[in-house]
Amino acid sequence: MPTIADTARKVQSGEITSESLVQASLGRIEATKGLNAYISVLAESALEQARATDKRVAAGEKLGPLAGIPVAVKDNIVYSKGRTTCGSRILEKFESPYDATALARLVAAGAIPVGKTNMDEFAMGATSETSAFGAPKNPLDPGVIAGGSSGGSAVAVASGTVRVSLGSDTGGSIRQPAACCGIVGVKPTYGRVSRYGLVAYASSLDQIGAFSENVADSALLLNAISGWDAQDSTSSQAVVPDFTASLNKGVQGKVIGMPKECFGAGLQPEVRAHVLAALDKLEKAGAVIREVSLPSFEFAVPAYYVIATAEASANLSRYDGVRYTTRAQDVTDLFSLYAKTRSQGFGWEVKKRILLGTYVLSSGFYDAYYLQAQKVRRLLTDDFNQAFTGCDVVVTPTMPTLPPKVGEVFTDPMAMYLGDIYTVALNLAGLPGISQPVGQVGKLSVGLQFIGKAFAEEELFQVAAALEHSLNPSDASGVRPQSRRIGDEKAP
Repeated sequence: MPTIADTARKVQSGEITSESLVQASLGRIEATKGLNAYISVLAESALEQARATDKRVAAGEKLGPLAGIPVAVKDNIVYSKGRTTCGSRILEKFESPYDATALARLVAAGAIPVGKTNMDEFAMGATSETSAFGAPKNPLDPGVIAGGSSGGSAVAVASGTVRVSLGSDTGGSIRQPAACCGIVGVKPTYGRVSRYGLVAYASSLDQIGAFSENVADSALLLNAISGWDAQDSTSSQAVVPDFTASLNKGVQGKVIGMPKECFGAGLQPEVRAHVLAALDKLEKAGAVIREVSLPSFEFAVPAYYVIATAEASANLSRYDGVRYTTRAQDVTDLFSLYAKTRSQGFGWEVKKRILLGTYVLSSGFYDAYYLQAQKVRRLLTDDFNQAFTGCDVVVTPTMPTLPPKVGEVFTDPMAMYLGDIYTVALNLAGLPGISQPVGQVGKLSVGLQFIGKAFAEEELFQVAAALEHSLNPSDASGVRPQSRRIGDEKAP
């Protein structure tokens, strides 16, 4: 089956047109609008860019590696051609005057944004149900969650409206929706991709990443968006390799570490069985499976929710009704403007996290909560560094259970937070991770997560591609056969 690299080559050769790809994507968006994957569709600008691409091809110009490829973009990544709402009423009408660096780099590589995708409000959630515009629906089973907070971006790929999309990951917000929807999701090393133009939730944890049907497409997308950016002081100047170069190297001699803390109590038996079966295939392909330990792992979730909410409290203080947000009416003074705007504009989950963050930063509680959480963060980083002395990558399930039913987590909020148990540690340590599907239980998908050393995404893609091939030996691309693909259209 073709990858987006194959499709881009067809566009470059004139075998198919960019306009036909975008038309097909827009048609699929319309046909699946009941899944609520998109907050806004950028039909006019997308078709305009597609026609410009086709004119450049006709003129003999050499285009980028993503020439003519339709992409979807999470609605907390700013784009000057349309709204950026962050899934919130407080930004319902906001239009950015500039483009996020990651998105600008995608466009420079030839990609064409066709829409902004649905998400948990300000990326705060693990189900996408806190969106002010209604939750996206899982194409595998609309009765279960699509995952969050980048649920719309995952649904956009899983339902075939695009082949690749951008999301953001603060504590699992790419990897969990990927697991729920049965696709690939990549969270890069902190600093690998510029955060300029990503609306901040927790600045020391947020990172832009990719969704795709297969590992190769995510690697190509990450090639396009990675690298240092003068606009982002936290972006790294580390050399960016070609992430696609390692895809066919296999896993002979690669050591995969299994943390003993991640395969015990709380892991659903069906999930464990599929993950272990996948590792058995890798072992037969030449990998070595070895037990490792992450002693501080059990403290990752509480530490994450202290640090993330503290940073959210600071970042969301800028939404006050004075500048670019929706403004409350019938206010009598500045205080009531602030209070009514924030009360009316923010949803309940965002309010809860702002209050919690303000509390842990307040006088008398900073040392007891925030400072302790930062110490745990240091311990987790040390644990990973120690684990990597004995292995090349670490493996865990992506989620401890199958995707829960819609609305279920709201009867037990702790269930939503504990669903992050395997994903938040990577954000705290700044490490890269990839989730990929390794089986199904009925209609529902099971995800496996590989964790790499800092700035070792190439090695991560190598192991993930080997597993993908082991699970789908007749299809080297790893594309799910049930998917609807944008890219097989013929030129008119």
